[in-house]
Amino acid sequence: MARIDYIEDPKAPTANSVVPSVVAVVEDDQGRILLIHKTDNDLWALPGGGHDIGESVAETVVREVKEETGYDVEVVDIVGTYTNPRHVMAYDDGEVRQQFSICFAARLLGGELKTSSESKEVAWIAPADTTTLQMHPSMRMRLAHYLERRPSPYIG
Repeated sequence: MARIDYIEDPKAPTANSVVPSVVAVVEDDQGRILLIHKTDNDLWALPGGGHDIGESVAETVVREVKEETGYDVEVVDIVGTYTNPRHVMAYDDGEVRQQFSICFAARLLGGELKTSSESKEVAWIAPADTTTLQMHPSMRMRLAHYLERRPSPYIG
């Protein structure tokens, strides 16, 4: 399903749903960050997705990272909460979702790189090299907050 992200855009459609979601910043022992090249908007992003009934948010992180990248992780910290009502995602089925995302830091446990229906490419990328990637500003903000090593989570 294709989507268009709008942020701070007065011409954006009005939201008609809110779905709690998560993303994970996973850093390897060389300081590289795990990123996916998404199939729905053709942008680079941290792995993550929607929270399902019956699971904790930590379980959502573990499931989504595994599904999109092939890697096993465990949640170790929270980077921040992202709930900007002026950031909406319009899907081709008519859903217009208001952002509601929690960003976590996760530790790599194992697994093997693989793509999925949601990730056409999975890569470990040095933070300095992420500046050349096509990435939504909201995702870039989450990554920046992680790299700042903030003393407390971002609340926004």
